Amino acid sequence: MRRLDSLSVRREGVPAHLATGEQGEREALFHLRRLGYTVVAQRWKTAKVWGDIDLVGWDGPTLCFVEVKARGARDGMTAESAVDRDKREMLRRMARAYLKGFPEKLRDNVSVRFDVVSVYLLPTGTEFEVYKGAFGW
Repeated sequence: MRRLDSLSVRREGVPAHLATGEQGEREALFHLRRLGYTVVAQRWKTAKVWGDIDLVGWDGPTLCFVEVKARGARDGMTAESAVDRDKREMLRRMARAYLKGFPEKLRDNVSVRFDVVSVYLLPTGTEFEVYKGAFGW
């Protein structure tokens, strides 16, 4: 089924690497839900800050901002290594903007974490690596 999904996306003119990323985000969403996360936003963005957050969700009492990195193979660099300093800074700015939508009393007391999910879309099946608290503020 995954192969059919990726073929149909490619026919519509989406580059293969973007199709892999979109599929990886879908797979990560369902994986995190199986782990008990309550996902409240996908591809969250705001006009005030450049960028987006792949997934926002609650892991118990902790609000998690999740960056998803997907690969079609396990060769070369690991998927999570693509979350470099610039990407982390963008995610921090986005998280601050997201939190501005919270009432001040709640905003000051919410526990926040930045997670990274590596998704490997392999012929033998999908593999995940979840890095809770991959980086801080």
